[in-house]
Amino acid sequence: MLPNHESTILEWQAAMDEKTTTSRELTIGFLKRIAAHDKQGLTINAICEINPDALAIAEALDRERIVSGSRGPLHGIPILLKDNIATGDCMHTSAGALALADSYASADSFVAARLREAGAVLLGKTNLTEWANFMSDHMPNGYSSRGGQVQNPYGPGIFDVGGSSSGSAAAVAAGFAVAAIGTETSGSILYPSVQNSLVGIKPTVGLISRSGIIPISHTQDTAGPMTRTVSDAAIVLGALTGVDVSDPVTGKSEGLGYTDYRSFLDRDGLRAARIGVIRSHFQAECDADEIQLFEAAIAQLKEAGAILIDSVTIPSENAAWGRSVLLHEFKSGVNAYLRTLPASSPIRTLKDVIEFNRAHEEQALRYGQSLLESSEQTSGTLTEPEYLQDLLFNLEMSQAGGIDAVIKEHSLDALLFPGCTGDEIAARAGYPSITVPAGYTSTGKPFGIMFTGLAFQEHVLIRLAYAYEQASQLRVAPNLTS
Repeated sequence: MLPNHESTILEWQAAMDEKTTTSRELTIGFLKRIAAHDKQGLTINAICEINPDALAIAEALDRERIVSGSRGPLHGIPILLKDNIATGDCMHTSAGALALADSYASADSFVAARLREAGAVLLGKTNLTEWANFMSDHMPNGYSSRGGQVQNPYGPGIFDVGGSSSGSAAAVAAGFAVAAIGTETSGSILYPSVQNSLVGIKPTVGLISRSGIIPISHTQDTAGPMTRTVSDAAIVLGALTGVDVSDPVTGKSEGLGYTDYRSFLDRDGLRAARIGVIRSHFQAECDADEIQLFEAAIAQLKEAGAILIDSVTIPSENAAWGRSVLLHEFKSGVNAYLRTLPASSPIRTLKDVIEFNRAHEEQALRYGQSLLESSEQTSGTLTEPEYLQDLLFNLEMSQAGGIDAVIKEHSLDALLFPGCTGDEIAARAGYPSITVPAGYTSTGKPFGIMFTGLAFQEHVLIRLAYAYEQASQLRVAPNLTS
């Protein structure tokens, strides 16, 4: 039987190697699903642009497979990119903003280039929360003035789709591609992955280059894979790693990252693993159904051989975090990105974006632009004492005084959180996390668990997540026919 839209990367590769299907046929199948469900039917609205060259790329990769063989596990696999990841082709890169709706990037981002090198078919761009959810204090997750509102395929109009990589998450959950790439500053891969019953990896800052990605924060931003299985996430992650001279932070990953994480896909990977359970977020952030699902996940982990150290505490979890970091870094980063656009671009600075939005208020400012305006008030030089103090405090409290401390105290392999409730401290630390589907509430809302570890310990988290996934097998595809 041929694979279907829920099939894994390796299942599709086997079918293409056996000549029972082709990349062209696979790409057509996903385009048909997009046509049926994205702008009609349940109107998921996850896709903001289709690559006009997608079928031609797939056909070329099919020919290459015949002539010279496969490049690897991503050869001919359709993948979607969040619309803040630059592609130097016929697609726009807009961050969901009307101000950049007609903007073409000058070149591929490092991420797009790596995917092309691996043989992936860049199928299109996904909608997102505008400016990666750094535009307004009260913008709904999944809304952009360019693309409109993304819907959660498990409950359109009922369940929050998560932000800001909402289109990437909804698209993969709905079967619009094999995988998608999201970006995260704080929770933007992890939260929509939980909400859409996906595996999401937020890597260590520095494992994947940010070159060509419209930024928020140079200390917290990273791209990462969003998939239906841990094995698919491991494959995509490996294709994205590497040192990039255009992004100095990637120098930290030298000798610490892998180009293939599949060797860590161990069904017995939980045996004797020491995992610290974080319960402090229960009452405020989880309802009764979610607490019950979390307890079931803990029981499953124990049954698989893990050693659970219950109710551990992160020393700094109640710290008064510095809130100015993103406001200062956004202006600096966005202005630097906008300078790379072709000379014909009328938008060259954050100030230009703000003025464009004011001139098109009815279409562009449905939820305001308070964060853009606050960021514009900073110097853009990162010299303000408030910024420097907040940055250094956050790093100390999230790393040595936070995650490092609790992991060292209990000799842990990882921390375990319900949902993605620990995303903020891991984001400030720049440390990796992975989410795994862990069931559904009585109303059908997806729930997941999150493993967090120390810097460049993605391979450890993948091992734990894969073993849990294989033991539990809880993910169910959404019903798009209702």
